Amino acid sequence: MALLQGKVALVTGGSRGIGKGIVERFLEEGADVAFTYVSSPEKANAMAEELAKSGAKVMAIQSNAADFNAAQAAVDQVVNAWGKLDVLVNNAGITKDQLLMRMSEADWDAVMDTNLKSVFNMTKAVMRTMLKQRSGSIINMSSVVGVKGNAGQANYAASKAGIIGFTKSVALELGSRNIRSNSVAPGFIETEMTGALDQKVVEQWREGIPLKRGGTAIDVANACVFLGSDLSAYITGQTLNVCGGMLT
Repeated sequence: MALLQGKVALVTGGSRGIGKGIVERFLEEGADVAFTYVSSPEKANAMAEELAKSGAKVMAIQSNAADFNAAQAAVDQVVNAWGKLDVLVNNAGITKDQLLMRMSEADWDAVMDTNLKSVFNMTKAVMRTMLKQRSGSIINMSSVVGVKGNAGQANYAASKAGIIGFTKSVALELGSRNIRSNSVAPGFIETEMTGALDQKVVEQWREGIPLKRGGTAIDVANACVFLGSDLSAYITGQTLNVCGGMLT
């Protein structure tokens, strides 16, 4: 069963890690998918070409979601090409970890712009289209760190907590137009970034998780498929923790 058949989706930060997993799963479920990336156009375009070999519609857009006008231009490009936009996944994010006493203003601002302001920018950009359609699903990538905090990640935790509050507010504002807004809060997800970590540290983290393993990009992507599909038609304003039980 193709859960996203006939839907058009846009995924920010979709060229690697969790974002790439979301793009791939959405395509498998029948969606037409556009994704944004900031750098490495050769890599992103090669990824799009490879995925399109299956016959799916895939579009790679070089765009910085932290830029208000660039966000609108990316959405306009998708709508102009495919006529609508059903699912927005605000996935773009960065970390600049440091203890607060050593954290610079630049590191604070960079994380806030990429992680939180981008969600505002992209949501504003899709509103007109979704309001006209009287339908849409907005999925915002938060984190368990946004729920419980984490030493050395005050900027990241604040940005991800802000996403949860923003998500709930949008759900309240747009629910009457059949536009849903939910967030996903991943726990310890093993991607190419975590592959560079000390394996002893990784094993310690795994032992602290009830399911005794780190998550995968596909684990998070499956949650996004659910929230983007009609299976979740009566779910809005919620945060789905994809964390193997870390927050239990």
